[in-house]
Amino acid sequence: MMLAAPGQLVSISRISHDPNVSVMLEEAQRYPINFGQGEEVFRLNPDLVLAGAFTSPYTVGLLRRLGIEVAQLPIAHTLETIPDNIREVGRLLGREAEAEALIVQFSADLARLRANRDHAPRAALHYANNYTSGENSLAHDILTAAGFTNIAAEAGLSGGGNLAMERLIMLMPDLVISGQPYPGASRSEEVLGHPAMERLREGHAAHALADAEWVCGTPAVLRAIARLTTLHERG
Repeated sequence: MMLAAPGQLVSISRISHDPNVSVMLEEAQRYPINFGQGEEVFRLNPDLVLAGAFTSPYTVGLLRRLGIEVAQLPIAHTLETIPDNIREVGRLLGREAEAEALIVQFSADLARLRANRDHAPRAALHYANNYTSGENSLAHDILTAAGFTNIAAEAGLSGGGNLAMERLIMLMPDLVISGQPYPGASRSEEVLGHPAMERLREGHAAHALADAEWVCGTPAVLRAIARLTTLHERG
């Protein structure tokens, strides 16, 4: 949606209409959605299908056997790899100039937001099922770009994983960033309101940021960095 020319996009993922995870919710309303099924995508008669690393291998294989070009984009695990995906989408869409302009703007905004401070408060990312992100993850890069230290990295976690609530509490972070509960309710979300976490939040700042700004490697991650930078400046 950031790069396509008018009329170039014929359908987008249903996830783009989900307010919990879509960073371009308003823009997405202009496009028909699909549910990622090979049959429905084939009926759209596209020249190109953009898929992700975790898109169903069956669907990808089916579309390719039917003669449709399918490009699978890798997940951006760091801020530095975001321009690579932007450039690749620009190439695939024949919108190289627009992609380079977006990369230049992203890089300039990121450089402006990057914290260069002596004090680095210790922050904890805490999601359902005690999930968190350590080093070698996009969330880690977002935290450190805003001037925070990630306690999951301090605990030796690389990538995404679970950090036991007991250990998180013993690490005593300066900031707790909680995940947002989703409709439908899951028992794994009960840890977000656990009494021990409530007590931790009493003595330490707590904040919830929209998951949409964290989950995908697009220029929207700058919004998360900006919000965290503001929290950092407030002390």
